[in-house]
Amino acid sequence: MRIDLLNRVITAVALSIVVILCVAVTPGNGQQAPANGQFPAYRPPRMADGHPDLNGIWQAFVSANWDVQDHEAQAGPHPEIMGAYGAGPAGQGIVEGGEIPYKPQALAKKKENFDKRMLTDVGNDEKWHNLGDPELKCYMPGVPRATYMPFPFQIVQGSSQYILMSYEFASAQRIVRMNWKQEAPTPSWMGWSRGHWEGDTLVVDVTGQRPETWLDRAGDFHSEDLHVVERYTLLSPYHMMYEATIEDPQVYTRPWKISFPLYRRMEKNIQLLEFKCVPFTEQLLYGPFSKQTGGAR
Repeated sequence: MRIDLLNRVITAVALSIVVILCVAVTPGNGQQAPANGQFPAYRPPRMADGHPDLNGIWQAFVSANWDVQDHEAQAGPHPEIMGAYGAGPAGQGIVEGGEIPYKPQALAKKKENFDKRMLTDVGNDEKWHNLGDPELKCYMPGVPRATYMPFPFQIVQGSSQYILMSYEFASAQRIVRMNWKQEAPTPSWMGWSRGHWEGDTLVVDVTGQRPETWLDRAGDFHSEDLHVVERYTLLSPYHMMYEATIEDPQVYTRPWKISFPLYRRMEKNIQLLEFKCVPFTEQLLYGPFSKQTGGAR
Protein backbone atom coordinates (compact mmCIF):
# COMPACT_ATOMS: atom_id res chain seq x y z
CA MET A 1 0.00 0.00 0.00
CA ARG A 2 2.79 2.42 0.87
CA ILE A 3 4.55 1.71 -2.45
CA ASP A 4 1.28 2.23 -4.34
CA LEU A 5 0.68 5.55 -2.55
CA LEU A 6 4.23 6.67 -3.29
CA ASN A 7 3.79 5.89 -7.00
CA ARG A 8 0.57 7.93 -7.08
CA VAL A 9 2.31 10.90 -5.47
CA ILE A 10 5.21 10.73 -7.96
CA THR A 11 2.76 10.52 -10.88
CA ALA A 12 0.78 13.52 -9.62
CA VAL A 13 3.94 15.60 -9.19
CA ALA A 14 5.15 14.68 -12.67
CA LEU A 15 1.82 15.68 -14.22
CA SER A 16 1.91 18.99 -12.38
CA ILE A 17 5.37 19.75 -13.75
CA VAL A 18 4.22 18.96 -17.30
CA VAL A 19 1.21 21.29 -16.93
CA ILE A 20 3.41 24.10 -15.58
CA LEU A 21 5.86 23.73 -18.46
CA CYS A 22 3.06 23.73 -21.03
CA VAL A 23 1.60 26.92 -19.57
CA ALA A 24 5.03 28.56 -19.50
CA VAL A 25 5.75 27.98 -23.18
CA THR A 26 2.24 28.68 -24.51
CA PRO A 27 1.89 32.28 -25.75
CA GLY A 28 -0.95 34.29 -24.25
CA ASN A 29 -3.47 36.40 -26.11
CA GLY A 30 -1.83 38.99 -28.35
CA GLN A 31 1.60 37.30 -28.17
CA GLN A 32 3.46 35.58 -30.97
CA ALA A 33 5.65 32.58 -30.30
CA PRO A 34 9.07 33.27 -31.86
CA ALA A 35 10.33 30.89 -34.51
CA ASN A 36 13.59 29.07 -33.88
CA GLY A 37 16.41 31.60 -33.56
CA GLN A 38 14.08 34.57 -34.09
CA PHE A 39 12.58 37.32 -31.97
CA PRO A 40 8.86 38.02 -31.55
CA ALA A 41 7.36 40.98 -33.38
CA TYR A 42 8.76 44.30 -32.14
CA ARG A 43 7.66 47.86 -32.83
CA PRO A 44 10.70 50.11 -32.35
CA PRO A 45 10.66 53.72 -31.09
CA ARG A 46 10.31 56.32 -33.84
CA MET A 47 12.12 59.40 -35.02
CA ALA A 48 10.16 62.56 -35.85
CA ASP A 49 9.84 61.37 -39.47
CA GLY A 50 8.15 58.15 -38.33
CA HIS A 51 11.04 55.81 -39.12
CA PRO A 52 12.71 53.55 -36.50
CA ASP A 53 15.29 55.15 -34.23
CA LEU A 54 18.62 53.33 -34.80
CA ASN A 55 20.72 55.77 -32.77
CA GLY A 56 23.24 54.13 -30.49
CA ILE A 57 26.56 52.34 -30.22
CA TRP A 58 26.43 48.82 -31.63
CA GLN A 59 28.82 45.90 -31.81
CA ALA A 60 28.94 42.44 -33.40
CA PHE A 61 30.05 39.51 -31.26
CA VAL A 62 31.14 37.15 -34.00
CA SER A 63 34.63 36.04 -35.06
CA ALA A 64 34.01 36.84 -38.75
CA ASN A 65 36.90 39.31 -38.88
CA TRP A 66 39.21 36.28 -38.69
CA ASP A 67 37.17 34.33 -41.25
CA VAL A 68 33.60 34.90 -42.46
CA GLN A 69 33.25 31.13 -42.95
CA ASP A 70 33.36 28.39 -40.30
CA HIS A 71 36.87 28.14 -38.87
CA GLU A 72 38.90 26.37 -36.22
CA ALA A 73 41.16 28.04 -33.68
CA GLN A 74 44.61 28.52 -35.15
CA ALA A 75 48.02 29.87 -34.30
CA GLY A 76 48.96 33.31 -35.48
CA PRO A 77 51.67 34.10 -38.07
CA HIS A 78 54.50 34.10 -35.48
CA PRO A 79 53.63 31.73 -32.60
CA GLU A 80 57.32 31.44 -31.70
CA ILE A 81 57.22 35.00 -30.34
CA MET A 82 53.51 35.76 -29.97
CA GLY A 83 52.29 32.54 -28.35
CA ALA A 84 48.55 32.71 -27.71
CA TYR A 85 48.52 36.51 -28.18
CA GLY A 86 48.46 36.16 -31.94
CA ALA A 87 46.13 33.15 -32.11
CA GLY A 88 42.73 33.30 -33.79
CA PRO A 89 39.57 31.94 -32.15
CA ALA A 90 37.34 29.24 -33.55
CA GLY A 91 34.05 30.54 -34.87
CA GLN A 92 30.83 29.82 -36.67
CA GLY A 93 30.60 31.50 -40.06
CA ILE A 94 28.18 34.24 -41.01
CA VAL A 95 27.87 33.16 -44.66
CA GLU A 96 24.45 31.75 -45.43
CA GLY A 97 24.91 28.33 -47.02
CA GLY A 98 28.38 28.01 -45.48
CA GLU A 99 30.66 28.81 -48.43
CA ILE A 100 31.54 31.82 -50.58
CA PRO A 101 30.82 30.98 -54.26
CA TYR A 102 34.26 31.86 -55.63
CA LYS A 103 35.25 31.47 -59.25
CA PRO A 104 38.18 28.98 -59.45
CA GLN A 105 40.83 31.61 -60.23
CA ALA A 106 39.49 33.88 -57.48
CA LEU A 107 39.67 31.05 -54.92
CA ALA A 108 43.34 30.63 -55.78
CA LYS A 109 43.82 34.37 -55.21
CA LYS A 110 42.11 34.13 -51.80
CA LYS A 111 44.57 31.39 -50.76
CA GLU A 112 47.50 33.49 -52.00
CA ASN A 113 46.20 36.46 -49.98
CA PHE A 114 46.17 34.34 -46.82
CA ASP A 115 49.70 33.06 -47.40
CA LYS A 116 50.98 36.64 -47.87
CA ARG A 117 48.78 38.36 -45.28
CA MET A 118 51.76 39.50 -43.19
CA LEU A 119 53.91 40.78 -46.07
CA THR A 120 54.25 44.46 -46.99
CA ASP A 121 56.30 46.35 -49.55
CA VAL A 122 55.56 50.06 -49.86
CA GLY A 123 58.71 50.48 -51.93
CA ASN A 124 57.05 48.86 -54.92
CA ASP A 125 54.03 50.66 -56.33
CA GLU A 126 52.75 47.50 -58.01
CA LYS A 127 52.84 45.44 -54.81
CA TRP A 128 51.96 48.10 -52.26
CA HIS A 129 48.30 47.09 -52.12
CA ASN A 130 48.71 43.52 -53.33
CA LEU A 131 50.61 42.31 -50.29
CA GLY A 132 49.27 42.02 -46.76
CA ASP A 133 45.91 42.28 -45.05
CA PRO A 134 44.68 45.88 -45.29
CA GLU A 135 43.78 45.73 -41.59
CA LEU A 136 47.45 45.02 -40.85
CA LYS A 137 48.32 48.31 -42.57
CA CYS A 138 45.55 50.32 -40.87
CA TYR A 139 43.57 50.93 -44.03
CA MET A 140 39.90 51.76 -43.54
CA PRO A 141 38.09 48.41 -43.56
CA GLY A 142 35.31 48.92 -46.10
CA VAL A 143 31.80 47.46 -46.07
CA PRO A 144 30.73 45.00 -44.77
CA ARG A 145 33.95 44.26 -42.83
CA ALA A 146 33.68 47.41 -40.71
CA THR A 147 30.46 46.05 -39.20
CA TYR A 148 31.89 42.81 -37.79
CA MET A 149 35.36 43.88 -36.73
CA PRO A 150 35.92 43.50 -32.96
CA PHE A 151 35.28 47.20 -32.40
CA PRO A 152 32.02 49.11 -31.75
CA PHE A 153 30.50 51.59 -34.16
CA GLN A 154 27.97 54.35 -33.75
CA ILE A 155 24.86 55.23 -35.74
CA VAL A 156 23.87 58.89 -35.63
CA GLN A 157 20.43 59.38 -37.13
CA GLY A 158 19.68 63.04 -36.65
CA SER A 159 18.16 63.81 -40.04
CA SER A 160 15.75 62.19 -42.48
CA GLN A 161 18.24 62.95 -45.28
CA TYR A 162 21.50 61.64 -43.82
CA ILE A 163 22.61 58.92 -41.40
CA LEU A 164 26.19 58.90 -40.09
CA MET A 165 27.99 55.64 -39.30
CA SER A 166 31.21 56.12 -37.36
CA TYR A 167 33.59 53.23 -36.64
CA GLU A 168 36.17 52.95 -33.89
CA PHE A 169 38.75 51.17 -36.08
CA ALA A 170 40.93 53.72 -37.88
CA SER A 171 38.28 56.39 -37.13
CA ALA A 172 36.51 55.33 -40.34
CA GLN A 173 33.20 57.01 -41.20
CA ARG A 174 30.58 56.99 -43.89
CA ILE A 175 27.42 58.94 -44.63
CA VAL A 176 24.27 57.17 -45.78
CA ARG A 177 22.50 59.50 -48.20
CA MET A 178 18.80 58.76 -48.03
CA ASN A 179 16.86 58.42 -51.30
CA TRP A 180 19.74 59.64 -53.46
CA LYS A 181 20.08 58.65 -57.12
CA GLN A 182 23.61 59.94 -57.78
CA GLU A 183 26.23 57.27 -58.45
CA ALA A 184 29.58 57.15 -56.63
CA PRO A 185 31.71 60.09 -57.84
CA THR A 186 34.97 58.17 -57.25
CA PRO A 187 36.06 54.93 -55.53
CA SER A 188 36.77 55.29 -51.80
CA TRP A 189 37.75 53.06 -48.90
CA MET A 190 34.28 53.10 -47.30
CA GLY A 191 32.34 53.35 -50.54
CA TRP A 192 29.26 55.32 -51.55
CA SER A 193 26.20 54.56 -49.40
CA ARG A 194 22.63 55.34 -50.47
CA GLY A 195 19.77 54.39 -48.17
CA HIS A 196 16.01 53.96 -48.13
CA TRP A 197 13.43 52.43 -45.83
CA GLU A 198 11.52 49.24 -46.54
CA GLY A 199 8.97 49.24 -43.74
CA ASP A 200 11.00 49.27 -40.52
CA THR A 201 14.21 48.07 -42.22
CA LEU A 202 16.98 50.45 -43.24
CA VAL A 203 18.35 49.31 -46.62
CA VAL A 204 21.76 50.67 -47.67
CA ASP A 205 23.13 50.23 -51.19
CA VAL A 206 26.94 50.44 -51.18
CA THR A 207 29.04 50.82 -54.34
CA GLY A 208 32.27 52.58 -55.30
CA GLN A 209 34.57 50.72 -52.90
CA ARG A 210 38.27 50.41 -53.54
CA PRO A 211 39.34 46.84 -54.45
CA GLU A 212 42.15 46.81 -51.88
CA THR A 213 39.91 46.09 -48.87
CA TRP A 214 39.44 42.48 -47.75
CA LEU A 215 36.49 40.81 -46.05
CA ASP A 216 38.54 39.16 -43.27
CA ARG A 217 41.98 38.01 -42.19
CA ALA A 218 41.54 34.77 -44.15
CA GLY A 219 42.18 36.62 -47.41
CA ASP A 220 38.59 36.77 -48.67
CA PHE A 221 38.46 39.63 -51.16
CA HIS A 222 36.54 41.44 -53.89
CA SER A 223 37.15 43.59 -56.95
CA GLU A 224 36.20 47.16 -57.85
CA ASP A 225 32.82 45.79 -58.99
CA LEU A 226 31.74 44.96 -55.45
CA HIS A 227 28.09 45.75 -54.75
CA VAL A 228 26.76 45.37 -51.20
CA VAL A 229 23.15 45.76 -50.09
CA GLU A 230 22.83 46.02 -46.30
CA ARG A 231 19.69 45.62 -44.19
CA TYR A 232 19.39 46.89 -40.58
CA THR A 233 16.30 45.72 -38.64
CA LEU A 234 15.68 46.38 -34.93
CA LEU A 235 14.60 43.23 -33.08
CA SER A 236 14.36 44.61 -29.54
CA PRO A 237 15.62 47.63 -27.59
CA TYR A 238 18.99 45.87 -27.41
CA HIS A 239 19.36 43.89 -30.65
CA MET A 240 19.44 44.60 -34.35
CA MET A 241 19.70 42.09 -37.22
CA TYR A 242 22.32 42.87 -39.86
CA GLU A 243 22.16 41.29 -43.30
CA ALA A 244 24.23 41.99 -46.39
CA THR A 245 23.95 40.63 -49.91
CA ILE A 246 27.31 40.67 -51.70
CA GLU A 247 27.70 40.66 -55.46
CA ASP A 248 30.85 40.85 -57.60
CA PRO A 249 30.74 39.15 -61.03
CA GLN A 250 34.53 39.31 -61.35
CA VAL A 251 35.10 37.22 -58.22
CA TYR A 252 31.96 35.22 -57.38
CA THR A 253 29.72 32.96 -59.45
CA ARG A 254 26.56 34.42 -57.88
CA PRO A 255 25.43 36.85 -55.16
CA TRP A 256 25.74 35.55 -51.58
CA LYS A 257 24.60 36.69 -48.18
CA ILE A 258 25.84 37.17 -44.62
CA SER A 259 23.73 37.75 -41.49
CA PHE A 260 24.27 38.13 -37.74
CA PRO A 261 22.88 40.16 -34.83
CA LEU A 262 24.27 43.44 -33.56
CA TYR A 263 24.11 44.27 -29.84
CA ARG A 264 23.50 47.69 -28.35
CA ARG A 265 26.25 48.66 -25.91
CA MET A 266 24.53 49.45 -22.61
CA GLU A 267 27.37 50.43 -20.29
CA LYS A 268 26.94 53.63 -18.33
CA ASN A 269 28.42 56.60 -20.21
CA ILE A 270 29.37 54.38 -23.15
CA GLN A 271 31.04 56.29 -25.96
CA LEU A 272 33.01 55.60 -29.09
CA LEU A 273 36.74 55.84 -28.38
CA GLU A 274 39.68 56.32 -30.73
CA PHE A 275 41.69 53.58 -32.38
CA LYS A 276 43.91 55.59 -34.70
CA CYS A 277 46.31 52.85 -35.70
CA VAL A 278 48.52 54.66 -38.23
CA PRO A 279 51.35 55.22 -35.69
CA PHE A 280 51.29 51.48 -34.93
CA THR A 281 52.13 50.64 -38.56
CA GLU A 282 54.91 53.10 -39.30
CA GLN A 283 57.78 50.78 -38.40
CA LEU A 284 56.17 47.86 -40.23
CA LEU A 285 55.59 49.80 -43.44
CA TYR A 286 58.41 52.35 -43.47
CA GLY A 287 61.05 50.84 -41.20
CA PRO A 288 63.36 49.88 -44.07
CA PHE A 289 63.36 53.53 -45.19
CA SER A 290 64.07 55.10 -41.80
CA LYS A 291 67.16 57.22 -41.52
CA GLN A 292 70.07 55.23 -40.18
CA THR A 293 72.16 56.90 -37.44
CA GLY A 294 75.81 56.37 -36.57
CA GLY A 295 78.58 55.17 -38.89
CA ALA A 296 81.32 57.15 -40.59
CA ARG A 297 80.94 60.92 -41.00
